Parts: sequence; structure tokens; C-alpha cells
Amino acid sequence: MRRGITIGFACLLGFDVLAQLGFKLAGDAALPVEADIGWLLRLLSQPGTYMAIIGYLGAFLTWMSLLKHAPIGPAFAASHLEVVVVMPFAVMLFGETVHGPQLLGAVAIVAGILCLAMEGNPGSPTA
Repeated sequence: MRRGITIGFACLLGFDVLAQLGFKLAGDAALPVEADIGWLLRLLSQPGTYMAIIGYLGAFLTWMSLLKHAPIGPAFAASHLEVVVVMPFAVMLFGETVHGPQLLGAVAIVAGILCLAMEGNPGSPTA
């Protein structure tokens, strides 16, 4: 059961990252925003638009499946790991920079997930 949950979280993370990267690509391609059919057709011709749609649908279906089996506290926290994983992709693909506050936030997210994950483990100091 535990292995299945781990695989589920890996899938959730993959879909979330796909969605975030697709959203960034589609958003960049959507500029300048215009209220006409040409703009909509331009947006629909972008692969990032479909990456975002597939990512969000996949994440939703994976999340609903995980909620049947995983404890809600750690599951909710782990679902936010995408923020940490997307950072290196944003640096590599989009040339974004990461500063101290972002790194501190990433460390805090990972630490919170680890604390919640250890909370329910038999044999952990808090069990």
C-alpha cells in the first residue's frame, strides 16, 4: 500500500510540474492579450496550453485517487512540493533567478512535509 501511495505522489508531482510549466509557456505565448478570435486561436495553437490542461486533469485525477488511501495531512503538504520542484525547471528553461527567500521557502516546504510524514510512522520518535 505504501509503495502505491509513493508512486501516486510521484505521478501527482509529475502532473503538477507539467501543468505549471505548460501554464508558463502558454502565458508567455498569450501576450499581448487581445479580445479577438486571432488571440484565442494563437493560444490554442500553443503546446503549453495542452501541457497545462493535461497536467491539471492528470493532477486532479491522481489527487482524487490518493485521497482514498493517503492520510490527508501529509498528502496535502506533499501536494505543494511542486513549488520546490518547479524552481530548477524555471531557472533552466526560462532563465528565472532564485534568491534567498525562495530558497528558504523551499526548505520550509520540504521540512514541513518531512515532519508530517514522520508523524504517522511507527517507530518514529513521536509515535
